[in-house]
Amino acid sequence: MAKKYPDHYLRIKDRYPEYNSVLGDLGKIIRESGPIKHKNSHLIQLAASAAIRSEGAVHSHVRRAVNAGATADEIYHALILLTSVIGFPSVAAAISWADDILQEK
Repeated sequence: MAKKYPDHYLRIKDRYPEYNSVLGDLGKIIRESGPIKHKNSHLIQLAASAAIRSEGAVHSHVRRAVNAGATADEIYHALILLTSVIGFPSVAAAISWADDILQEK
């Protein structure tokens, strides 16, 4: 699955390369600092992204979860599980954003 970064992210990355590098390192260190498996860490981050209604973060964590071995069913289940916490409209939006990535194949 090819990475597609939003233009605003690429501008920040180009403008602040050291900042971008530190953010990447932080994410890696956090994921490696505990017992949660890589795939599950992205499913958790996907859920948080849906909770804050961040389309770009949902796209990113769907890609990352897939690259870490998550199936489409696991991704959709992680989102559906949020219904009683964040509500159906937010879940429906997140599913549509997940579809953007999962159905681009």
